[in-house]
Amino acid sequence: MKIQIINGPNLNLLGIREPGIYGNLGFDEYITQLRSMYSILHIDYYQSNVEGELINKLHEVGFEYDGVVINAGGYTHTSVALADAIASIKTPVIEVHVSNIYAREEYRHVSLTGKNCKGVLTGFGLDGYRLAIESFLKS
Repeated sequence: MKIQIINGPNLNLLGIREPGIYGNLGFDEYITQLRSMYSILHIDYYQSNVEGELINKLHEVGFEYDGVVINAGGYTHTSVALADAIASIKTPVIEVHVSNIYAREEYRHVSLTGKNCKGVLTGFGLDGYRLAIESFLKS
């Protein structure tokens, strides 16, 4: 089983950026833990701060992978193009947010991308990525 994790803008700063919201663990450390926990899976990781690059990655993996876990960061709330890219691919996508977007600023309460996803996990910290992977294993 092949899983692609895609992180959007500013998520390269996990572990450094606002640790009270996002925690102290960087994603490079976390992806190593995930790969160790799920050694039977092929887990790829991609991060970009550029909207078009995220869309290109979805197009690249969206017809051959078994699942995509995406945290589009701020693009979740603004990108019709990213929402369209998710809707355009065959591979199921699960949206993840480290923080609870509904406990934050009002503009974060709307996910343009979530309606095109198999499911949305919000507020479980980095563990949301693990939960998303588990859902692919059970489907």
